[in-house]
Amino acid sequence: MSLFNTLVVATLPIIPKRIVKSVAQRYIAGDALSDAVRVTQQLMSKGACSTIDVLGEFVSSRERAVSETASQGAVLDAIRDNGLDSYLSVKLTSLGLDIDRDFAYSNLRMLVERAKSFGLFVRMDMENTPYTDVTLEFYRRLRSEGFENVGVVIQAYLHRSEADIRSLLDYAPSVRLCKGIYVEDASVAIKDPDGIRANYKKLLGILLTGQARVHIATHDESLIVDAERQVAAHRSTGHNVEFQMLLGVREDRRDSLIRGGHRVRIYVPFGDDWYGYSTRRLKENPQVAGYVAKAVLTGR
Repeated sequence: MSLFNTLVVATLPIIPKRIVKSVAQRYIAGDALSDAVRVTQQLMSKGACSTIDVLGEFVSSRERAVSETASQGAVLDAIRDNGLDSYLSVKLTSLGLDIDRDFAYSNLRMLVERAKSFGLFVRMDMENTPYTDVTLEFYRRLRSEGFENVGVVIQAYLHRSEADIRSLLDYAPSVRLCKGIYVEDASVAIKDPDGIRANYKKLLGILLTGQARVHIATHDESLIVDAERQVAAHRSTGHNVEFQMLLGVREDRRDSLIRGGHRVRIYVPFGDDWYGYSTRRLKENPQVAGYVAKAVLTGR
């Protein structure tokens, strides 16, 4: 990471949104659900599948939460109607978690039940640590009600993640394992990049040697190489294992994983609420910030 790119990231709040959007387009399917359908179809033609996300989180009104829930229901309809190899990713705060837990759970359960009737799957994204306990609570509650078409995300940079994974293993859970991108205090999160990588490898080993459905979400080459090694050692048939990447990131590596016989799923976000998502992506990957600087200097 260059000092220049780091400085660009630090100045993102004062960079015009139109400039950020011009760069962010590589990470986002578009404004409309039809864009996510189109991108998923393109990915399918390349041998990949997708998970579709309606951008939006931290909803503060019931009306907006109801609208967001309806938008996510429409994603399920589109997956079914277009025969897409895809599922729905959902943030609980978009369903009204900050308003009322029972209200948010009701919205989530409705989506999971609808997905089940279509033979589809829903993944609850993991947000920052104030929401970790309730997200896992909702997962356990859904499983206790007989829903198996639902999964969670575990963030490798949290100190608690090993205990969380072990607490879920009896469910044979579907777990998306990522590093984690939210800014967290050292009391709850590993801050050293090498420490995060080491924990990721450890957690992946626990998942692969259990009965979990394992979704390896990373662009870190050292972690991808280690994951390929661990998968060969523990899940040589590739059963219940897939790699996951973000739209527009490391497409060459995506293609090489597919050629290697791995199932690869791409995160396909769409919608008007693109700014927060985009700036998090740029902060996570400062090298891409160089594209922002180019756009500022050249207008392209």
